Amino acid sequence: MVQIDDVVVALDVFTEKFICNLDACKGECCIEGDAGAPVERDEVEQLEKVLPVVWDDLSPDAQAVIKKQGVCYEDRDGDLVTSIVNGKDCVFTCYDEKGYCFCAIEKAYRAGKVDFYKPVSCHLYPIRVGDYGPYKAVNYHRWSVCHAATILGKKEGVPVYKFLKEPLIRKFGQVWYDELESVAAELKEQNMIS
Repeated sequence: MVQIDDVVVALDVFTEKFICNLDACKGECCIEGDAGAPVERDEVEQLEKVLPVVWDDLSPDAQAVIKKQGVCYEDRDGDLVTSIVNGKDCVFTCYDEKGYCFCAIEKAYRAGKVDFYKPVSCHLYPIRVGDYGPYKAVNYHRWSVCHAATILGKKEGVPVYKFLKEPLIRKFGQVWYDELESVAAELKEQNMIS
């Protein structure tokens, strides 16, 4: 573990390799699991704001869930997460003609229709950020649906923190990320990472 300001970063964020491989997984991370994606309290308003823009991209089942319980709910651990359909699919999923799953919010963002990218937890995946009061913990989350991403990351030699540069900056800021890169360089000099 290394600490940057009030953020503790697990070493595997530096050592593990990762590049999303949508052709292999088809966006399975948005449709598998037993709860929705973690949502920060200040993101709820953003999710509700983009809802009219993405509404037609959502499935009728997703629309029904949103009408009944809203865009998010508290899971059994008391964490705020996106609402899900049939116990798995995030309500914001949509599919292309090949059956690939996409985030309707990200799709709208890339089309210039909204200024909210998607929940930061989704943008950061496979990193999960834990909030422990005075400090936060940045951990690499291993999940079998991302096996192809680890293979591609190893092939290309891209560590998790480099693959997730943009969302890490979004979450913690450019100065923090610059310090993260400095720490990575020090770890390389000390032969603690390759």
